[in-house]
Amino acid sequence: MDQAMAAWPARVAAEAALERRGRTLDADVLIEIGDKAWLAAIRRGQVVELRHGPFVLPSFTLALRITAEGMARFLAPQPLPGWNDLLALRRQGALRIEGDTAVFFAHLAWFKGALALLRQGPVPARAVPPPAPWGEPAFEPVTGRYLRMDIEGRPHRVYVEQAGEGTPLLLLHTAGSDGRQWRDLLNDAEITQRFRCIAFDMPWHGKSSPPAGWEGEEYRLTTAGYTGLVMAVARALRLDRPIVMGCSIGGRIVLDLAAEHPEAFRGVVGLQGSAFTGSYYDLSVLHHARIHGGEVCGAMVSGLIGPSAPEAAKWETLWHYMQGGPGVFRGDLHFYAEEGDLRGKLARIDTARCPVALLCGEFDYSCRPEDTRATAAAIPGATAVIMPGLGHFPMSEDFAGLRPHLLPVLERMAGR
Repeated sequence: MDQAMAAWPARVAAEAALERRGRTLDADVLIEIGDKAWLAAIRRGQVVELRHGPFVLPSFTLALRITAEGMARFLAPQPLPGWNDLLALRRQGALRIEGDTAVFFAHLAWFKGALALLRQGPVPARAVPPPAPWGEPAFEPVTGRYLRMDIEGRPHRVYVEQAGEGTPLLLLHTAGSDGRQWRDLLNDAEITQRFRCIAFDMPWHGKSSPPAGWEGEEYRLTTAGYTGLVMAVARALRLDRPIVMGCSIGGRIVLDLAAEHPEAFRGVVGLQGSAFTGSYYDLSVLHHARIHGGEVCGAMVSGLIGPSAPEAAKWETLWHYMQGGPGVFRGDLHFYAEEGDLRGKLARIDTARCPVALLCGEFDYSCRPEDTRATAAAIPGATAVIMPGLGHFPMSEDFAGLRPHLLPVLERMAGR
């Protein structure tokens, strides 16, 4: 580790992306790894001085205290699931963040990238071929329209995209993002030959604006409100017993739909779905006067994407997060990490009436594979599949990796 730290300032200086992400980072950062310590003076994203400890009552802006085992797992050439990201270390209890934590989260993308440079050897370069040109201009087989509808007695304009014909398949996006996450599924001819695929942006998300009067409110998603929204959209679209598939918060709420309205659905599919997760960081940083909301939201979820995901798909997934409205991601996580504990409802789910299938990427340290397995085990007849190589956003980060796991599930449910 001494050798890696000695080379660290030069490696940081050589990374143009870090120079851009750290352009406003001025801090003295204490980095403890096991029983060793370094004090880094960082100015405009550059490590201008690095002193080796031990220190007696050091003065610092921020301290990152990492266990030796946790750092060794993080710096492995190919980190194992659950150890591949700084916030994964926080989730494992291997990282403590002390001092001015707003500085850490305001520059989260810098800290993630900079500490990853401590891996020994040359920084591996991923060969990313340029995308092939489309050729002749052509419309995709996806149509988008605004649906005027009342939600809890208030008028809304809900943006809806659709493709295909057949069994209705209602698609729910993740917290803080929007229906663009389903772009690849909506363009999959084999799926749209059998299914009418429908993705909508929740109010406050994507192209669905908040309702009139939003400026006087604080957005907070709740279990009752979310289930009510899905049921209202299904009724407004006159869907006959659709399959509902959601991811993350969407993968959670399908459990409530199965418990409360089993007769309304052919089945539910939860991607990255578990009954509860809790929070492993201070959610207030997602809506903070000193922190750029879009940048912290994108940086926060970046490590949840599987390491083998195509670069273009990874960065498009993150771009959707960077575009979210102020406080919307935080408001969604009120349901996901605080209010929406569905563990008490699982025993009520009757999979003979409403089948439940849960699919989880192995690199998701938010809804972890063990969380998905535990949820499925508490629902008699539910199925669970752990998908190698995938992370928290399988439909947008790597649809080709999700597809072989998903198609059999959809076929079974469509035949009911």
